[in-house]
Amino acid sequence: MAAVGAFSAFGMVAAIATVDPNPGALPTRTVVEALVLEHPSEREPTGELFSHEERLQQGDTFASLLARLGVDPRDTAQLLRENGNGKALRALRPGATVRAQTTEAGELVSLRFLVGKDSLVGFDRDGNRFKPVHETAVLTSRVVMRTGEIRSSLFAAADDAGVPDAVASQLADIFGGDIDFHRDLRKADRFTVVFEQLMHEGRELRTGRVLAAEFVNNKKTFRAVWFEGEDGEGNYYAPDGKSLRKAFLRSPLEFSRVTSGFAMRFHPILQTWRKHNGTDYGAPTGTKVRATANGVVDFAGVQGGYGKVVILRHGNNITTAYAHLNGFGPGIQKGARVSQGETIGFVGATGWATGPHLHYEFRVGAEHRNPLTIALPAAEPVPAHQMAKFKAATTASAMQLELARELTFAALE
Repeated sequence: MAAVGAFSAFGMVAAIATVDPNPGALPTRTVVEALVLEHPSEREPTGELFSHEERLQQGDTFASLLARLGVDPRDTAQLLRENGNGKALRALRPGATVRAQTTEAGELVSLRFLVGKDSLVGFDRDGNRFKPVHETAVLTSRVVMRTGEIRSSLFAAADDAGVPDAVASQLADIFGGDIDFHRDLRKADRFTVVFEQLMHEGRELRTGRVLAAEFVNNKKTFRAVWFEGEDGEGNYYAPDGKSLRKAFLRSPLEFSRVTSGFAMRFHPILQTWRKHNGTDYGAPTGTKVRATANGVVDFAGVQGGYGKVVILRHGNNITTAYAHLNGFGPGIQKGARVSQGETIGFVGATGWATGPHLHYEFRVGAEHRNPLTIALPAAEPVPAHQMAKFKAATTASAMQLELARELTFAALE
């Protein structure tokens, strides 16, 4: 049997060992040794640094956040005196994760938090002061696979499948040349998507690019893979190398409804029957209007019943017009070059309009064409001399897409 007796008043511990008497046992003796115990207050600082993380909550002050992070109040006060009006602290928003590095005693060594997409800002101790720091965050990515089924809308299906809205918008852009997401969606249409999830220190930060996707619309299958060519320009292609990007987008708005098509109609203001030479899209005031193709601004201003209008000039004697705008996009003026998908204005109700909507026209020379039915030319395919590189770069994404689809079918069976 062993017994330990502690004598805290003398700063030692006595260990006593005894053995029960036994006629056949070897001779025994008692041994007492003094063990010196270190008092906590006498322990020397280790010099180790400690990391703490907290999320800024609604109603938090910077001081209350640092208190939860274990920062010495004297350092908090000094940091606020030196940088309280700086850009870094003004950029801090509720929901941001803040990491503090401190000594064992709570002395602040460094502070970091993310601002925007990939800016890491904060402060480092510099002697008895704190200097602001601005760095580019090191992001990592992981591949995510999701599938969904249309029951009412693309965004509703994306929510049900755990697909972020940013990825759903990319899907609409990728397949927008073949599928009119205003009119063509059918119940039971399906999609499968492989996309990047960008991470910072193991935490999900934001979604990246769609790497591969499949959309089954009205039993017709469309597939896309991302490929960046030797010129550094990336684009989406069918698995055989044909470009999915059309020279013109089918619609100048990402999501809206057609309120008046390309046909004869009774004009709500003029109260007469007349030909409607464009397509009207109903959308809230301020909705972004995008250029349907690369082009040059031929006109940007006020023009009669069109109100505020932008007219773009494209190749092959084609022009497009965007009317009743509430305002113009940044840099939109006569002679400016714009890219497909660039914001050129915002939905409004200027000119002869009874409510907020976009009037869109597609003209070849002086002739108006129906933008919903005209055959849109495709962009150039992958050049023949890059096909080997294309196949090598997209094989993995295509296999992941196939795997996600097969797993979904297996789960449904």
